Amino acid sequence: MPMEEFGTADNQGPRPTASGGPERLPPLRAPLRLAATLAFTGFAVSVIAGLLHADIASANDHPATFAEYARSGIWTVVHLGQFAGMALLTLGLVVLLVVLKAPGGALAWTARFGVVAAVAALALYAALQAVDGVALKHAVDAWAAAAEPEKTARFATAEGIRWLEWGMRSYQSIMLGAALLLTGAVVVGARGVSRLIGYLMALSGLAYLAQGWIIGAEGFSPANTIPTLAGIVLILVWTVWLLVSAWFGKDAPGGRGRG
Repeated sequence: MPMEEFGTADNQGPRPTASGGPERLPPLRAPLRLAATLAFTGFAVSVIAGLLHADIASANDHPATFAEYARSGIWTVVHLGQFAGMALLTLGLVVLLVVLKAPGGALAWTARFGVVAAVAALALYAALQAVDGVALKHAVDAWAAAAEPEKTARFATAEGIRWLEWGMRSYQSIMLGAALLLTGAVVVGARGVSRLIGYLMALSGLAYLAQGWIIGAEGFSPANTIPTLAGIVLILVWTVWLLVSAWFGKDAPGGRGRG
């Protein structure tokens, strides 16, 4: 992707065709709709997959959670769904950063760093799902099926993978938080859509930064409940708002956004 794509560009409004037919979409309206649809669909898929995730036991109670994970028959499908949701969400952020065509200078560099952060977050999430969705499942299955003399060693292996998951989740949350913060700053500065959407994006980014810090320090502890819920609610609000704005609103990239 040429760096010049993040530069300024005039955005012309819809014009009637020479034959007097229906008006065409502004040149960047369709990509904006694509970005909004990807982001909202990714969020929805992630939520649905998360609701199917086995999590009745306290996540830091490893004997109880490992037994629950071993009983799960849809573990792999759930984690594939979570990865698909995250992929769609981060692709939505990347498309949005390109569509907004941030002005030159600091804002253009912010957009570029936002793309890098989003790609890094997705790469980390792929590695996280390989650890959580594949390695941990095999480890807990082996622990559950092991004879009593082997259980201690099998449990230690599963717990070591769990701690690796903490580390992966911590850094992935931090990178996703950074991507959301940077994208929010571009939305506010470029004014292609409502600036309030950018502020909500930035707040959701802060929630993910908090999640990353807590998971790295304490694992999946109750202290992470508020940042997690805040992140979910904030992303729900800004993805719905962006979707409605892109499909039914008057905002258009390159113009003066509302709010």
